[in-house]
Amino acid sequence: MTVSRSLPHDAAPLHVTGQARYVDDIPVPAGCLHLAFGLSTIARGRILSMDLDPVRAAPGVVAVLTAGDLPFANDVSPSVHDEPLLADGRVNYVGQPVFLVVAESHLAARRAARLGRIDYDEEEPILTVEQALAANSRFEDGPVVWEKGDAEAAIAAALRVIEGRVEIGGQEHFYLEGQAALALPQEGGDMMIHSSTQHPTEVQHKVAEALGVPMNAVRVETRRMGGGFGGKESQGNALAVACAVAACVTGQPCKMRYDRDDDMIITGKRHDFRIDYRAGVDAEGRILGVAFTHYARCGWAQDLSLPVADRAMLHADNAYCLPAVRIESHRLRTNTQSATAFRGFGGPQGMVGIERVMDHVAHELGMDPVELRRRNYYAEAAKGGAAPRPAASPRGISDQKEAGGGNTTPYGMEVEDFELGAMTEALLERCDYVARRAAVRAWNARGGAIRKGIAFSPVKFGISFTLTHLNQAGALVHVYQDGSVHLNHGGTEMGQGLFQKVAQVAASRFGIGLEAVKITATDTGKVPNTSATAASSGSDLNGMAVKAACDTIRDRIAAHLAQRFQADAAEVRFEGGRVHVGAESVSFAEAARMAYEGRVSLSATGFYRTPKLAWDRLRGRGRPFYYFAYGCAVTEVAVDARSGEYRILRADILHDAGASLNPAIDIGQVEGGYVQGAGWLTTEELVWDNRGRLMTHAPSTYKIPACSDRPDVFNVALWDGRNREETIYRSKAVGEPPFMLGISAWLALSDAVASFGDVYPALDAPATPERVWAAIRRVRNGV
Repeated sequence: MTVSRSLPHDAAPLHVTGQARYVDDIPVPAGCLHLAFGLSTIARGRILSMDLDPVRAAPGVVAVLTAGDLPFANDVSPSVHDEPLLADGRVNYVGQPVFLVVAESHLAARRAARLGRIDYDEEEPILTVEQALAANSRFEDGPVVWEKGDAEAAIAAALRVIEGRVEIGGQEHFYLEGQAALALPQEGGDMMIHSSTQHPTEVQHKVAEALGVPMNAVRVETRRMGGGFGGKESQGNALAVACAVAACVTGQPCKMRYDRDDDMIITGKRHDFRIDYRAGVDAEGRILGVAFTHYARCGWAQDLSLPVADRAMLHADNAYCLPAVRIESHRLRTNTQSATAFRGFGGPQGMVGIERVMDHVAHELGMDPVELRRRNYYAEAAKGGAAPRPAASPRGISDQKEAGGGNTTPYGMEVEDFELGAMTEALLERCDYVARRAAVRAWNARGGAIRKGIAFSPVKFGISFTLTHLNQAGALVHVYQDGSVHLNHGGTEMGQGLFQKVAQVAASRFGIGLEAVKITATDTGKVPNTSATAASSGSDLNGMAVKAACDTIRDRIAAHLAQRFQADAAEVRFEGGRVHVGAESVSFAEAARMAYEGRVSLSATGFYRTPKLAWDRLRGRGRPFYYFAYGCAVTEVAVDARSGEYRILRADILHDAGASLNPAIDIGQVEGGYVQGAGWLTTEELVWDNRGRLMTHAPSTYKIPACSDRPDVFNVALWDGRNREETIYRSKAVGEPPFMLGISAWLALSDAVASFGDVYPALDAPATPERVWAAIRRVRNGV
């Protein structure tokens, strides 16, 4: 079989030679026009007047469109139709598209877009959590509250109460390929769209709305993206719709791409959070009760903020069985870019909250942070069965957990597959944690400006879309008479290796080599009604859909050959590029030819829907996830007290990918996820001024991790296991879970800062050198 083999990314040679074709590389027809948005320069107010004559008179300009010129729906929202393509009288953030320039070149469009003169009745923007709360500016009537047990009573009765606050910054996606789209008018009013999107069906839907046509008149194709990370789940809608409308108005092909500055100014980011916490603990560090208050700054439009904030609540427990917990979530509307999906989709923010609690408790009790975490873990799953109930303890912890629902999450889902106990033990032994922690303590005891820190963090991440109906996928498979296979599915390739994994599934089902399988661009004309490639479910969903289609064709071929050779169809085997029928054996190509000549259909669709899901969002109860993926990391850092600068010296990771479909690709995802997660919590800082202008909108002011920022020693391994649930070849999703392993880097910085005194550092994120330096001063001064 080709599954479970470490094979290179299918497009790796194209990537490194520059031959991989992205939207901006597609040759355009003669007469193609180029688009750019004219942007708002204030964060909040009414448009009084617009003088666009200088724009229309600019060299190369063909047309200028405003909201009133749009033929049908003026909306690009993925949720509640609250996001106009072009401002419709009000502006809500600096960088909001107000008018659209259609010109003969990209440069001409961008230059002309800066010539518009707009008069505003400017209003005071709502930018901060405090301002939003004071104005009651939010996306739901009030906070969402989920509870398990009586958290306040448990906290009040606890031996120690720990409380605090953590500020968690947002994050720019910084995909290598920026947002881009190309619209090609077709006969009969149809429209062909090439879009750099994680969600071709949503682009199809929004374009159809904007043109006033049914979805069957719009075809969307996505061959690949140069990175997405959630930033192309909904943010590409505006470009695709603008191109389609302009193409409809002018009758000419239209293309649009953002320059990096425009991309960062216009598009949404990861949600920044403020989390307040109170936790009651016993003398051994076991959490008896915890209360969280989440404040999510969502930006001006709803976008995907509600499910993002929900998932932050869903991961507020991370790896810990909390007997009593209360989670209160505020989804605040502010005059900034509409925050959107980002790798982890709110889960990282929720996990940072509970990991801060664990770190804080360990510091206050003087305990090893790893041991404290292990004492609060969910009960380990028994091999081959469900997780046991927590063992009784003399302090009655298990009794409280039973009262709160046993080995269950705060939303009532039984944790049946917990493996972090064994994984933690294995990682600590592999990385020699005990000796290294002692060495760090000895190093710091000598004093000096350079201090070290070491920290551990676990990950338990739920896999599935929390909007249940999105957990479905389709596929289309053709076998040609020469034995070659053509494959299409609803997932999109953004560099994560999805196409290669799914091709491995198809090759394994037919018992043929990978070279015989070709996957073509994701196309709404081939597989309809697809879900976004998101929620780490790309391989799970599309792999199973492809398996279903391949098995349908395989069974047809087997039945035909069994009849021809007078054999039992159940005994027909597909392996090694051949089909074995009793004592006979033919090549797969011969088998395909025989089936074709026997008038057997060699084309099939496949469909898959994730089982076992039942989720009541309003009550915060049910089973939103099919299973959990696990991981754990130990990070060691060095910090310079004189400047706050630091280095990640070493990272050791053990991650659970189940029975990996492709270990090489999965390890690459783990490495990239860790670095991106560490970047979010350390160097990547978004800064707005007091008028709502984003000041960090280029690589010169926004610091993503570079190659030199990776750990000097980087040890990554996959946990030897398989998924208990019936996923594709018992694999587990690996897109988002490794991102949260980067939390260990942030905790390691906190550990290093703590060595300067007795006060808990309370380090916010991102822990930039400036913040680290300030935290060292606080700890030294005992405040």
